[in-house]
Amino acid sequence: MTFQQQCERCPVVAILRGITPDEITDVCETLREAGIRLLEVPLNSPDALESIRRAAREYHAGTELLIGAGTVLTPAAVREVAEAGGRFIISPDTNPEVIRETKRLGLVSMPGFFTATEAFAALRAGADCLKLFPAGALGPGYVKDLKAVIKAPIMAVGGVDTANAADFLKVCAGIGVGSALYKPGKPLSAIAEDARRFTASAR
Repeated sequence: MTFQQQCERCPVVAILRGITPDEITDVCETLREAGIRLLEVPLNSPDALESIRRAAREYHAGTELLIGAGTVLTPAAVREVAEAGGRFIISPDTNPEVIRETKRLGLVSMPGFFTATEAFAALRAGADCLKLFPAGALGPGYVKDLKAVIKAPIMAVGGVDTANAADFLKVCAGIGVGSALYKPGKPLSAIAEDARRFTASAR
């Protein structure tokens, strides 16, 4: 399935910052069972490319999960993610070179933006959707105002939790959730419980 199709099934991206290759499969399976379909491994996690490689090998043959990378800052990093099997590229900033390399390799591009100027620069470079970061401090009203002129899908990331997820999902195509869902050392049972809360918000 494509990124858009998985997002329509469940508009929650699980941001697995700090995850290791040894735990990636168990965490992926826990999130899959809870209904989350999109998993981001930030590149500043330990041996992130190996985690992406293992998850892609396990899940990309089917339709259950789609694995990509976050904190992607350079075109070289985009190539490494593609070689590891990642299917989408998420960045904290708007870098046209990263966006163009992502699209050249046939991956989904989701650069980070904060202002309308950055959003339009990202779209001109070929971005598929936009990551509002950090979104929590701005709130859903900011997204609603932006949508008067920005017609591309917007994902809210940074400061999104169970208290505001439903409000963001009223105006956003999806949300990215990090520490409110996963952090190193968190038991699988707690990850599953929180994941179910976010999927319930999505419904």
